[in-house]
Amino acid sequence: MTTGSASTAIGDSATSTATNPAVGLCVLIADKFEQPGIDSLEALGCTVQSQPGLTADDLASAVADCDPDVIVVRSTKVQTPVFEAAKKLSLVIRAGAGYDTIDIKTASARGVFVANCPGKNSIAVAELTWALILSCDRRVPDQTIELRSGQWNKKEYSKAAGLYGRTLGVVGLGKIGQEVAKRGRAFGMNVVAWSRSLTQENADRLGVGFCANIINLAKMSDVVSINIAATPDTKNLIGERFCNALKDGAYLVNTSRGSVIDQAALTAAIKKKGVRAGLDVYADEPAANDKTFADAIVNEPGVYGTHHIGASTDQAQQAIADEVVRVVESYVNTGEVPNCVNRAASTTATSLLTVRHLNKPGVLAHVFYTLGQANINVEEMENIIYEGAEAACARIQLDDLPDESEINAIRSNDNVLSVNITSISD
Repeated sequence: MTTGSASTAIGDSATSTATNPAVGLCVLIADKFEQPGIDSLEALGCTVQSQPGLTADDLASAVADCDPDVIVVRSTKVQTPVFEAAKKLSLVIRAGAGYDTIDIKTASARGVFVANCPGKNSIAVAELTWALILSCDRRVPDQTIELRSGQWNKKEYSKAAGLYGRTLGVVGLGKIGQEVAKRGRAFGMNVVAWSRSLTQENADRLGVGFCANIINLAKMSDVVSINIAATPDTKNLIGERFCNALKDGAYLVNTSRGSVIDQAALTAAIKKKGVRAGLDVYADEPAANDKTFADAIVNEPGVYGTHHIGASTDQAQQAIADEVVRVVESYVNTGEVPNCVNRAASTTATSLLTVRHLNKPGVLAHVFYTLGQANINVEEMENIIYEGAEAACARIQLDDLPDESEINAIRSNDNVLSVNITSISD
């Protein structure tokens, strides 16, 4: 949808200057953020409030105090009270890929854009994935613990299956999954993949084997890497059936989100089938600033864990900071939100009204007034300006079909060149 100008997109704060719409824009950063990124936001003209120590409970109060236009978060949850406390808030940016910590439903209901920074941490997460895979195979953490305690147990730790020639199954073949697969091929592994959107053609293009069924992937893989987003559809996707299908002694690594795995089912597979697990994420993770960890799965033998730090490299964080700045800059200058995750995939529109018109004030106001009088709602629209800016074409999606009298009323404006109405197919 393309309507209005950047200044209308960001509310009253953008009216402070006609030449630099970012001046006066308040950006609240609620987590650790790279200093060059803060400097770049300030160079745009933004007023930056950096409060990296905020918790989810503190965030609503901070929003009420500084009344930001934009919030930037990494791990801090953005829940309903935050949106209720906000007056000007129009954009939340997740400085990372996953956005399950943001209340998308409430944001959407209040007209707040939510954007993320996909792909910027892909290599970092893939590198940690391989650290966990190698830990499962060579039990490096166990060896380190014993060496530090003065134990030499070469005979035990000489037992390792190795990775060359074995099968790596990648669940989720987005940017992270592709980086994991690329490194699997470098290790000489046979790589197969499954995702809901994966086709044979795309699998061939990416150089991986195509699995049409996720259970078949579990059956054929010696190592499984989970790289899928946390959504209602993926909750416990790796469940009892999948875990029962794993080979005895298989390795399973999860660097995505804890919610995608049924940890009870995985724990059973660890105990009964000798499965080893490398986990960077958990079903029960501490809240921000909580230093205690109580998820029992890490006490199982053959489980190797890290502290949800897959994206936490200097390289990845700088790339993410650069992307946050790009999103803010695009938003304030054009009104467009790169990487927006809560724009509706479809609407209830049933008809498309196309109005060619002279590019003069009041024309669209006339069109909208006529539709409003008919109780017809505009679901989505764009207004295309022709070269020379003398004429334009408005394409307006409506939730009902205007009748002939309403069409004629729109045509009655002298600046309207033509009107056409068509039905939108399902």
